[in-house]
Amino acid sequence: MQEWETLARKMILDHSKYLRVENHTVQLPTGRVIPNWPWIITPDYINAVVVDVEGRFLCFRQTKYGIQGTSLAPVGGYIEPGEEPLATAKRELREEMGYEASEWADLGQYRVDANRGAGIGYLYLARGARRVAQPHSDDLEEQELLYLMRAEIEAALDRGEFKVLAWAAVVALALRHMG
Repeated sequence: MQEWETLARKMILDHSKYLRVENHTVQLPTGRVIPNWPWIITPDYINAVVVDVEGRFLCFRQTKYGIQGTSLAPVGGYIEPGEEPLATAKRELREEMGYEASEWADLGQYRVDANRGAGIGYLYLARGARRVAQPHSDDLEEQELLYLMRAEIEAALDRGEFKVLAWAAVVALALRHMG
């Protein structure tokens, strides 16, 4: 199969480092040209499921502007320019929870929107996590650190308590990876 080709790009919104929008002119493999194809540029990010040395899953109960009520959430954050995704995951784990993990499994990288861009999510499973410092998070939301056993995190996933698709996906992938 042939890929689409980008013939031209024009910035139509440069809001911040968190959101830019371009109009692309794209050519399909058939030769058809489509003008004004919107392309959303957001930072790439990481999400990591964390399991401590006692076998407990660490996650947050928190609020987010785009979610009604509270949601369970894994560790997550944007990748800084020049930073490797795994380094981001390790930094975010230490900043948000005050933990470091001895074992990291790469669960894959996934485009947020196949037709519009919106960044890439890099997903991880961190095992053998130990508290090494006090959390130092700059998140805007209130959050509560939870320690859940496997059956509890599976039940929470089944009940839809991870209300963001990427969060539910990383939990499902981590559980599958663990067998």
